[in-house]
Amino acid sequence: MEKKNFKIEEDCVGLRIDVFLAAQLKGCSRTSFKNLVADGSVLVNDKVVKPHYHLKLNDELEITFPSKRDTALAPENIPLEIIYEDEGVMVINKPAGLVVHPGAGNYESTLANALLYHTKELSDINPQRPGIVHRLDKETSGVMVVAKNNFTHLELVKQFKEHSTKRRYIALVKGVVEFKEGIIDLPISRHPTKRKNMAVSFSHGSRQAQTQYRVIKRFDKFTLLELIPQTGRTHQLRVHLSYLKHPILGDTKYGNKNDFPRLALHAKDLGFYHPEKKQFMEFSSPLPKEIKDAVGDVKV
Repeated sequence: MEKKNFKIEEDCVGLRIDVFLAAQLKGCSRTSFKNLVADGSVLVNDKVVKPHYHLKLNDELEITFPSKRDTALAPENIPLEIIYEDEGVMVINKPAGLVVHPGAGNYESTLANALLYHTKELSDINPQRPGIVHRLDKETSGVMVVAKNNFTHLELVKQFKEHSTKRRYIALVKGVVEFKEGIIDLPISRHPTKRKNMAVSFSHGSRQAQTQYRVIKRFDKFTLLELIPQTGRTHQLRVHLSYLKHPILGDTKYGNKNDFPRLALHAKDLGFYHPEKKQFMEFSSPLPKEIKDAVGDVKV
């Protein structure tokens, strides 16, 4: 990997970071630098920033460029559990442990690699993320939709942005949740010191985040919850529940990885308006074995 460093002087103060990089480093597009920033490959004063970050005097930038050999995305014969497929979309049941798309330094064994092996008909708006419209965390399992052409990709992205999709998660959380149902309305931003983590924050730049929850069943030491995100912030469900002292079981970032065999979070249902069929479609995936074994025959 190649690294480059810059220190910001007065004539560059106020520029967006992706605009600055595109001007300084010829041969790569602004979009390429925007993706590098979003993937965490660009640090400002040793911290991850957003692609729209505006430079300040004496900011110190470190850019890590993956080698071309590392960035070549290749098809891989990774089994896929396909719930539904037509000419425009594919709906899959993602297993826990599978990374959705390549990131800095990781260009193998992702869902994107598996999709390339399964079909050549995938959207290519972002060549490093073919077909990927939205994502689930690596350790989260459940239902996802994939775009097989650019038209469906753009239309589905619009639905996720406008929150017109239907998403429903099931989670096991630590402790006994007191209230039967409610809405967690707490803003989220990047963690001030752990650059790969998010955190509830009321500082300038934090983004609104809302999670609707409902208790399905209380047990002695944990609670089975239904979670419906009203916004789509990174790690939103995990951060919100951890802040309320009810972290999701098995959460290696925001809880205790030793209290459950895996992250006890599952994307149970997904509904969206099919851009080509012109109808609303809903899909569901069964609870994974680890969660089902813990809760028994509870109806979810």
